[in-house]
Amino acid sequence: MPKRIPSGEHPVSLDGKGRLVIPVPFREYLKDGLVLTRGFEGGLDVLTRADWDKLEERLEGLPLTDPDVRNFVRFYYSPAHRTKLDGQGRVLIPPTLRRFAGLTDRAVVTGVMDRIEIWDEARFFEHLEKTRETPFVPEFLRDIVI
Repeated sequence: MPKRIPSGEHPVSLDGKGRLVIPVPFREYLKDGLVLTRGFEGGLDVLTRADWDKLEERLEGLPLTDPDVRNFVRFYYSPAHRTKLDGQGRVLIPPTLRRFAGLTDRAVVTGVMDRIEIWDEARFFEHLEKTRETPFVPEFLRDIVI
């Protein structure tokens, strides 16, 4: 299996219980389980269990006496929800994560190289619009972008 998650933006619906169907291209990557947590721009991050385990190992070495480390751990690690896809390829998103991401009935599931993101559909397109208004290629990417 390739290291990178496939790209693509997939509109999906959430059911009344807060479940959404993970699009087929991503399911192979999540077959051994997944971790849902807060994303940095307002969506949710979805990591494979293996990638999450690597992240945990790295976090264990950070100094918890540093307030920035504590804030990061509190933001990203503490809400993490370990789960698996059900037999229909769905994932149940806990209420606290749904509230954080503003998820209601429509979402976008997108592949972003090393993770999957789940966004409220309206928030996703608002974020893309704001991104379009900023310099598209930041200075630090100028040497690697085609």
